[in-house]
Amino acid sequence: MTIDIEQGFGLPPVAEATGPFCTADFYRVVSRHDEGEPLLVGTEEAFIPLRRVGDEILFAGDPNVTDYHTPFGDGCEALIAEVAERYAPGRFVLDSLPEEAAKPLASGLQEAGWAVQARTHEITAVLELPDTFDDYLVAIGKKERHEMRRKRRRYESMVGPLAHETHHGTGWAFEEFVRLHRMAEGEKGRFLTEERLEFFRCLAELEGWRLDLLRTPADSAAAVVFGYSDPSGYYLYNSAYDPALADASPGVVLLGSMIELAITEDAPRFDFLKGDETYKFRLGARPRPLIEIVATPGAGS
Repeated sequence: MTIDIEQGFGLPPVAEATGPFCTADFYRVVSRHDEGEPLLVGTEEAFIPLRRVGDEILFAGDPNVTDYHTPFGDGCEALIAEVAERYAPGRFVLDSLPEEAAKPLASGLQEAGWAVQARTHEITAVLELPDTFDDYLVAIGKKERHEMRRKRRRYESMVGPLAHETHHGTGWAFEEFVRLHRMAEGEKGRFLTEERLEFFRCLAELEGWRLDLLRTPADSAAAVVFGYSDPSGYYLYNSAYDPALADASPGVVLLGSMIELAITEDAPRFDFLKGDETYKFRLGARPRPLIEIVATPGAGS
């Protein structure tokens, strides 16, 4: 019932457009930080990357750092039922599932006689990108279009010419991301513990991960976004900006430049990932519901 990592992640994901989170590379990094025992269960046709924590079975990848989960291949209904029979957990808690990924897992557990509750517990915010940036500006409407242009002009008058750069790996741009992140107030400024920093360092060295930033005339970063891109789109994983430049809105200006760049790179979508912050929807994103399945033995259909 166990399966090789490459073979399992090589099967087609049930939910598409899930970015880095449903890849073998991400699994190798995140599983080193996961609580519990890995359960890489699968067959030649289906695969589900799970872990066991006490008497619960969860997806591999803590939901605080993993924005999407999905099973892989065909036959995951039968596979999740077999997991329930073989491991007999106290319950399943399967989070961060796009609707198309949640349905077969809920169905398999129900058919196996488990009581299943499914609810929307998070959303991601996804912007479907048009062919040109001009089309995008038209789509977001006059008010938001005016704001985007106004903030860019103000940034250039206060900071200097817009200088958007893309970097890879753990060099200067990564260190600027860490520096700006730790300058933030409150919980955000405390987010990058040494363990999380090591996690981000590992991700930064993987294929597809990138750091985009606005470089100032003083050769520092005004804002940095840490993200991932592949043929399915761009995924914005984390961000930081210089609080001393807050009046120049460097974070918002960088987002506008990122969207423009993603369009020129022919990305079909710009995924802001988890969170319902208002600015994402002002920039044209639409919610993508994520389902959490909680299943307990008995009382199923």
